[in-house]
Amino acid sequence: MNLIDDLKKMRQYFNGGITKTYSFRKQQLKNLKTSILNHEQDLYNALFADLKKSPEETWVTETGMVISELNAAIKNLHLWMQPEKVDTNLLNLPSTSKILKEPLGIVLIIGPWNYPFQLLINPLIGAIAAGNCVVLKPSEFASATDAVMKKIIEDVFRAEYILYVPGDGATVVPRMMNNFTFDHVFYTGSTTVGKLVYKMAAERLVPVTLELGGKSPCIVESDANSKVAARRIAIAKFSNAGQMCVAPDYILVHDSIKDKFIEHLKQAIQQFFSDKPENSYNYGKIINQKHFDRVAGYLSNSKIIYGGRVDKQFLFIEPTVLDQVNLDDPVMKDEIFGPVLPIISFTRKEDALKIIEKHPNPLAFYVFTSSHAKEKAWLGSVAFGGGCVNNASWHLTNHHLPFGGRGFSGTGNYHGKYSFDTFSHKKAVMKTPTWFDPSIKYPPFKGKLKLFKWVIR
Repeated sequence: MNLIDDLKKMRQYFNGGITKTYSFRKQQLKNLKTSILNHEQDLYNALFADLKKSPEETWVTETGMVISELNAAIKNLHLWMQPEKVDTNLLNLPSTSKILKEPLGIVLIIGPWNYPFQLLINPLIGAIAAGNCVVLKPSEFASATDAVMKKIIEDVFRAEYILYVPGDGATVVPRMMNNFTFDHVFYTGSTTVGKLVYKMAAERLVPVTLELGGKSPCIVESDANSKVAARRIAIAKFSNAGQMCVAPDYILVHDSIKDKFIEHLKQAIQQFFSDKPENSYNYGKIINQKHFDRVAGYLSNSKIIYGGRVDKQFLFIEPTVLDQVNLDDPVMKDEIFGPVLPIISFTRKEDALKIIEKHPNPLAFYVFTSSHAKEKAWLGSVAFGGGCVNNASWHLTNHHLPFGGRGFSGTGNYHGKYSFDTFSHKKAVMKTPTWFDPSIKYPPFKGKLKLFKWVIR
């Protein structure tokens, strides 16, 4: 069957209205949860094969996050679907006003390779909850996880409802987007590819959600608990071998505690991943040779103060810390997306802000401080998608918070109810009774200006 014909069949299926009922949506969410749990061990095996993730890391950052999102959606779906009553202005009294939530239609979700399960299936949960039909395009680079996800989806969903489309993204995505008008496109991945997706969507006036990345800064202030900061930064930065869109990209540490912080950071890395991280249960690998070469390239012409060992055969790059980094070095121009952490010291906040401003609107921002005043000042000085105080990356796991970027780090957000909202259209409806029909609303209008000014203000 031709892919475009499959998409047209999805349109017919959606137009039949079956996906719009509460009972249907809730049952599909339950079916998805059952299928995931039935393939739980398969996911552990696949994510180890693709990225050397342990079952524990897989549960915390992939499977468990998805199950948590599913549980929240199943529990709250009825509430999310309810019409929202809003006020009516004086001009339109005694009318009543409400907002109805309706599905967008056929939506396309494009997932990345770094968290191949979570970042494809979490948006799917919101799309199902909102009543849409969904086309899923997984990353072809996480091939083992791709194969398991295909089973998970096709075991419980008919293709007219949820269509799983594997293959080369550079070929498949343009083929779909240039020949079929989706009602929404949700893309997670690099800014470079995000621009291409955005351009294709614009040709057909299709709205998009872009979850991109960027250089997310991490501030360690003079009054920070350097030991705790080092531990929390290390686990966030080197989890999944640094291949995380919200990982701290570089550290701006106050000069007064730089040496102490670096020592604590080295201790934390050693404690978490041992002196042989290539053999560590807790440490992953780079996804493929292309990304290995890119990340390993950052180590040349840099002062390595910890780590630095690489092994291309096993796609291994040791957790690495860089010092005395030049702002013109490639490592400070691109999103690193790997286990390389540059450290830059600052004395004045203004100097740190100038560095951050070279890469505006980061996806995430982190500040470690024991001062409420400094916390407030930093959060108010930097525009960013989301972040943490005295923590790093974990805001991603809280489905009560919207997750998304701004500017070059993305547009739109999701997680929990925010996912439902992203895949819903808010339809405004005002109902006006017929028993009250004052002549003031009709011509002739001459002489009514003073009254209009009183009513409309």
